[in-house]
Amino acid sequence: MSEDNTSSATTRRPDWAAFIIAVFLFVVAGVMAWDASHLKTIAQYDRIGPATVPQVVAFGLFCLGVWTVAEAWRGEFPERDRQEVAPVIWIVAGLAGQMLLLRVAGFSIATGILFALTARGFGKRKLWFSLPLGIVLSFVVWAIFSQLLQLTLPAGPLEHLFF
Repeated sequence: MSEDNTSSATTRRPDWAAFIIAVFLFVVAGVMAWDASHLKTIAQYDRIGPATVPQVVAFGLFCLGVWTVAEAWRGEFPERDRQEVAPVIWIVAGLAGQMLLLRVAGFSIATGILFALTARGFGKRKLWFSLPLGIVLSFVVWAIFSQLLQLTLPAGPLEHLFF
């Protein structure tokens, strides 16, 4: 009456994708710690200065990297869903479009395109609706930051039309 428990005793292999994420966390923590170590302190007698918060964040990222390595080694990460590539392409295309059009078309149009393509990536199929809505919302944001807060954002033909 002995049962074979091989299915429950199955050992999981290390999660190599999680190891890559851990390496990324270590690199970001190292860069932040290095950058924080090169910040000049205003007063030598003061322990808290401009480097304190970056050092704390770097330490936190380092701890997350160690934790990620431990979990990856044990293979205890949950099974990941299959990655949908099309939404990522829509969002990356929106970001690239915004970066390319920001100086030429201005903040409102470029960010409106980003808004529309990101909405498309999240499943909103009506570009004819989300593009003008994104441009209007972006224009409102531009007007608040540019006119009320006096911050400089790239102005294009739409912004020059009104201001």
